[in-house]
Amino acid sequence: MSAGSGDRGAADASVPVRVAIGIGLRPGTPERAVRELLDRVAAGPGPDLGSAVVATLDRRLTEPGLLAAVAPRVPLGFTPDELAAIAVPNPSERVAAATGAPGVAEAAALLAAGPGAELVVPKTTGDGVTVAVARRRTR
Repeated sequence: MSAGSGDRGAADASVPVRVAIGIGLRPGTPERAVRELLDRVAAGPGPDLGSAVVATLDRRLTEPGLLAAVAPRVPLGFTPDELAAIAVPNPSERVAAATGAPGVAEAAALLAAGPGAELVVPKTTGDGVTVAVARRRTR
């Protein structure tokens, strides 16, 4: 995964930031598809993704394509109930029917970034995969 080109927002650099990448994907999504979307998101406006934590639906934690694309990071997993408790700006009925939560990428990013996090890159779709980025100030 590309690290991006630094925090391109107008944030105060002296305030620590926690950045989280939420990833939703279909079972069997190949590493290439995940990596291509992560690279596309990293190249756009938003925070540097180089030290971001990665999060997803708990039952996708062993997906080979995900694990290979985000290595050496180990993704955090959230249950459908945890994800469903987070209001997301781009809910999907199809995702809700498949996972039990109206959104995976956005909700996982917000949960992993922590309390007070804000979505800075909304759900972005690729081939069988979605990515969102959230961040929060840590002081």
